[in-house]
Amino acid sequence: MQNNHFLNTLKQWLLLLRWHKPSGRMILLIPAGWSLWLTPNGPPSLNLILLIVSGGLCISGAGCIINDLWDRRIDQQVTRTKNRPLANGVIQISTAWKLLFLMLLLSFLVVLSLPKQSIALCLATALIALPIIFIYPSAKRWFAYPQLLLAICWGFSVLIPWAANESSLSPSWPLISCWGATLLWTFGFDTVYAMADLNDDKVLGLNSSVLSLGKKAKQVVATCYGFASLLLAIGAFFAGVGWIFWPIWVVASLSMQREIYILNNPSSSSKSTKSVFGSHFKNQVWIGGLILFGLIVGRIY
Repeated sequence: MQNNHFLNTLKQWLLLLRWHKPSGRMILLIPAGWSLWLTPNGPPSLNLILLIVSGGLCISGAGCIINDLWDRRIDQQVTRTKNRPLANGVIQISTAWKLLFLMLLLSFLVVLSLPKQSIALCLATALIALPIIFIYPSAKRWFAYPQLLLAICWGFSVLIPWAANESSLSPSWPLISCWGATLLWTFGFDTVYAMADLNDDKVLGLNSSVLSLGKKAKQVVATCYGFASLLLAIGAFFAGVGWIFWPIWVVASLSMQREIYILNNPSSSSKSTKSVFGSHFKNQVWIGGLILFGLIVGRIY
C-alpha cells in the first residue's frame, strides 16, 4: 500500500511538472541547442550540454507549476486543463509551492555548476528572467498578447546557454539572430496552441493572441515562421556553419509553412480540429529539432 501511495504521489508530481509530456520540454531545449551550436566557441562540451538540459528541465517544471498556481481556478473551467493536479485538487497548493522551491533550487545549483567565468553573467541573466516567468501566467488577464510574454521567456533559453559557453553576451549576428528567431518561432507555435482554447477563453474573458489577431492569426504565424527561418539562416551564415546545414534548413523552412497550409485546410487532415492544433505543436518540435540537427552536423563537418 505504501509503495502504491508513493508511486501515485510521484505520478502526480510528474503531471504537475509536465515531465510526462516530452514535447513541451524539447520545445524549450531546442532553442538552447541552437544557441550552443551557433556560439563562436561551439561545439559545446558534453558537460555543458548536460547542464543546460538539466537546468532546462528544472526551470520548465518550475514554470509549469507557476502557471498552474495562477490558473488553478481557470483550469477547472477549461476542457483541456480541468484534470491537471491542482485544478482537480489531487495536489495541495502547499505541496506545489514546495515542489516549485525544489525546482528553483535545482536550477540555481545548475547555474553554480556552469564554467566559473560564466556563473556571474548566467546568474544575473537568470534573475532577470525569473520575474517574467512568474508574471507570464497572469498575462492572459491583462495583456492582449500573452504569447509575446512567453516568447520573451523562451528568449532566455538562448541567452543563458550562450553566456555559459561564451562568458559574454556581446551583440553578434548569430546571437541576435538566434534570439530573434526564438521569439518569433515561440510566438507562432504558442498562438496556434492557444487556438485549441479559443472558445473557452472567450467565455472566461481571457486574452490571447488568437483573439487579438482574429482572422489574421494564421497569416501572422506564417510570417513569424518565415522570419524565424530567415534569422536562423543569417545566424548560421555568420557563424560559419557548413554547407550540409543548408539543404536541411530548406526542408525545415518549407515544413513550417506546410504546417500553416494544414491549419488553413483542416479538411486535408483526417484529425479533428483540436487534434490538428496539438499535432502542429508536436510537429514544431520535430522541425525545430531538424534545424538543430542541421546546425550540429554543419558545425562538426
